[in-house]
Order: sequence, then structure tokens, then C-alpha cells
Amino acid sequence: MNKIIKNLILTDIAFWTGWGMVTPVFAIFITDRIVGGTALTVGIAVSIYWLCRSLLVFPFAKIVDKYQGQKDDYLFLVSGNFLAALVPFGYIFAIYPWHIYILQVAYGIGMAMSFVGWRTIFTKNIMEGKEARQWAVNEATLDLGIALAGIFTGFVVTRWGYVVAFSIAGTLAMISVIVLLCLRKEIEGVFDRRFPFNIIDIFRRE
Repeated sequence: MNKIIKNLILTDIAFWTGWGMVTPVFAIFITDRIVGGTALTVGIAVSIYWLCRSLLVFPFAKIVDKYQGQKDDYLFLVSGNFLAALVPFGYIFAIYPWHIYILQVAYGIGMAMSFVGWRTIFTKNIMEGKEARQWAVNEATLDLGIALAGIFTGFVVTRWGYVVAFSIAGTLAMISVIVLLCLRKEIEGVFDRRFPFNIIDIFRRE
């Protein structure tokens, strides 16, 4: 298992353990703390996230496929994780349902970017002949992290409240970004100034 795969797995563990602290209490948080928050608010919020993610993942994938190498994959992954990591901190300051909806849009955009980048880099660097085992290691470890996060979240919210829980969640997700930054020298083209990649160019139509 090479360094890139190891770091991607660590990234997934940190990120999804963080978000594993949000999911179990998200609905309760909205009905408890958001002014006018109801079960309908929860449903709309969840739908906004999945709609944004599903509508954007294919266009983002097309952008990533336009360029050779892994620089674009890496930039999408880092940017997506960073944006999504900010969302739990945003929940702390949310008051009204529309605050939650905006945060869900940001979460959906971030996860669409992250999904495309992570999967592409993992697929390009996985060891031949050990594909199933390396995917299994990733799934098993992140599932374990989410499972432990669920128990931990119940304890934290009961004892210290949502602010502490979401702060820990956001911090763990942000740690995933730090782990990714440790890969910048391993990803081909990140430090190559001649690489034809900029934020305007990637969204330009072919």
C-alpha cells in the first residue's frame, strides 16, 4: 500500500468520523435549535444536499477528465473537503431554516468535488492485484470510525451540547484537509507551473 493510498484512507477516516458526529443528531438539532425547525425542514435540508451533490458530480467529473495527471483531481479533493469541513461550524451559528439550507448547498458542492477527486486518485494509485483488499480496508476503517462517532456524539451532545459536538466534527473534517496537504509532493503536477490548469480554464466549455 503506497503513501497516496494510505493518506487517502486516513483522510476518509478523519472526514467521515467528523461527519459521523453530525448525522445522528442532525434532525434533533434542527427541531430543537432552529427557529421554526420541523420534520419538513429536516427533509428539505437533506434533499438539498443530495440534489446538489447528484447534479454536480457529473459536470465535475467531466472537468476532471479533461486533464491528464492528478493535479486537478487533487485540487478538487482538497477544495471539496475544505468546503465541507466548514459546514459543521456553520451549523453552530445557524438560527433559521434558510441558514441550514445554504449550508446544505455548500455541503453538496463540497462533497461533489471531494467524491470526484478522491475516487479518481484512489483508482489511479491502487495496487494492481490488491484492489478489493485496499477498497475493503478503506470501507472497514471509515465504517468503524462512523460507528464510534455515533456513540461518542450521543455522549458529547448530552453532556456539553451541540456546539461542542459540531466543533469536534468540523475539526476532524479539517484534519482530513491537513492530511491531504501532506500529499502535495506526491501528486504529479501540483508544483509544476507549466501545468495548464486554473480555476477559469477548467470551467471553460470545450
